[in-house]
Amino acid sequence: MWFTEQPITRTVPEVPLQIDVPKTIKDAAAKLLDSFVDSFFEFIDKPLLPSQSNFAPVEELGEAIVVTNIQGRIPDDFPEGVYIRNGPNPLFGGLKSTNSIFGRSSHIWVEGEGMLHALYLKKSSHGSWTVLYNNNQVETETFNLEKQRNKPSFLPAITGDSPAILFAYLLNWLRFGKVNKYISNTNVFEHSGKFYSAAESHIPQEIDIFTLKTLNNWDVNGTWNRPFTSHPKKAPGTEELVTLGVSATKPFAVVGIISADGKKLVHKVDLKLSRCSLCHDIGVTQRYNVIMDFPLTIDLYRLLRGGPLIKYNKEEYARIGVMPRYGNANSVKWFEVEPNCTFHIINSFEDGHEVVVRGCRSLDSLIPGPDPSLNEFEWLSRCYEWRLNMLTGEVKEKDLSGAKLVYMDFPMVNENFIGIKNRYAYTQVVDPMASPTRDVPKYGGLAKLYFEESSAEFSMRDKDQLEEQIRVEYHMFEKNTFCSGAAFVPRDGGLEEDDGWIITFVHNEDTNISQVGSHYSMVHIIDTKKFSGEAVAKITMPCRVPYGFHGAFMPISFQPR
Repeated sequence: MWFTEQPITRTVPEVPLQIDVPKTIKDAAAKLLDSFVDSFFEFIDKPLLPSQSNFAPVEELGEAIVVTNIQGRIPDDFPEGVYIRNGPNPLFGGLKSTNSIFGRSSHIWVEGEGMLHALYLKKSSHGSWTVLYNNNQVETETFNLEKQRNKPSFLPAITGDSPAILFAYLLNWLRFGKVNKYISNTNVFEHSGKFYSAAESHIPQEIDIFTLKTLNNWDVNGTWNRPFTSHPKKAPGTEELVTLGVSATKPFAVVGIISADGKKLVHKVDLKLSRCSLCHDIGVTQRYNVIMDFPLTIDLYRLLRGGPLIKYNKEEYARIGVMPRYGNANSVKWFEVEPNCTFHIINSFEDGHEVVVRGCRSLDSLIPGPDPSLNEFEWLSRCYEWRLNMLTGEVKEKDLSGAKLVYMDFPMVNENFIGIKNRYAYTQVVDPMASPTRDVPKYGGLAKLYFEESSAEFSMRDKDQLEEQIRVEYHMFEKNTFCSGAAFVPRDGGLEEDDGWIITFVHNEDTNISQVGSHYSMVHIIDTKKFSGEAVAKITMPCRVPYGFHGAFMPISFQPR
């Protein structure tokens, strides 16, 4: 029998080699790392005390809800717009800590994925108001990543045992390419008609102000690739946006100036700081940028030596820098000041040869550390002023809060006066008795500060130096009622700086349960000309709104887009 012998390879179907070797190795390594974390790290819910129940997260609504329960009356000349507030709303039921063979690491109270809470106020041609409420999570890259995994994945990497934090850093980086989550939970700001959610650990996220959906990261057309302060400021006169990016690695602090149309980074400069100062805010005047370099620092080398990642050291130097708007590191004039921890600038402006900086100043860390002050309230802030003489280098410091031990933070001003001399400001007032632990401050009222009026109170800064205090007016809530996210709303057509309202979310912990058995919160509108009087309107929300961080009022048009 005759046959034709063929090579065996011709009788076997050809299978093209389509294995991506690098991807296969990468996927295998990722599974191995996940398996290691699952085996050796235990995620534990951080418990909330009964007094902390309104820090617990809530679910997304999915769509806006009409609000009809309004006590009082929304003023006729209140502007149309949206009152929006950011704040932590952690995934998977709350903040976490982990136990492992390396020790314990934990989230702190400023963490937790951001959620936006928005109250829309729309006025008809007949003068009646339509009010809607909505909420939505800020969907950062890491939010979506953990949501897809449907379980806690990033290891807490802020406080705890040094080896645990180091391995959290390392394992987060190896698994996700990021050392920590992008939480975007601190503030909301507007620039050139667009709206952004921000926290200084990452670049901002642009949001749709009507739906609260996250659109994209804002990197100023690819020119800004580092963290972005939660409190950028519009420069007086030019409307350029001044920002600051702080990082745990060099360059530690970079100032950026973004064009008024938001399309171009017109100036970017490394301040050449010698440490990573945890600077949460930046100030502006008509000609200058104001930088705070205080001794609350992030230090990776300290962590490697077994110390804390974040630490406040009152023995280190504190200084305020005044930088020409488009200056460089060499042009900054530094002023040594008494050591302190200031997160928020009230305002800054030029007054003759002086640059005046007012802020909410504390004498200990606002972020819990291993060595807290013996004074249990030193971590709480008081209203303070620094006057920096640009000619002589002299510094004058002054406590503006009065002889009463009143603690306040989350300041706000009429935004038309940012960077120029202002007469008024507003703050949230801490209830120290309701804030017994360092990580859960509660705000039981509001304060109006009259910078050009004196009170009858005096205090002794030095043994032989009397300080006259400014007048402060208070709007206090009833017992166990607290606010968050307060914002100033200027009156349409108002001629005076303090002509407007404060709007704020409010929660009464004693009446936490409504008659229908569900949690609820409120929004109060307070006339700043009658500040200590009753709120002109109290709007009951359809659900509970957790305590959060910064709020803003954005005038918007409700015309069809």
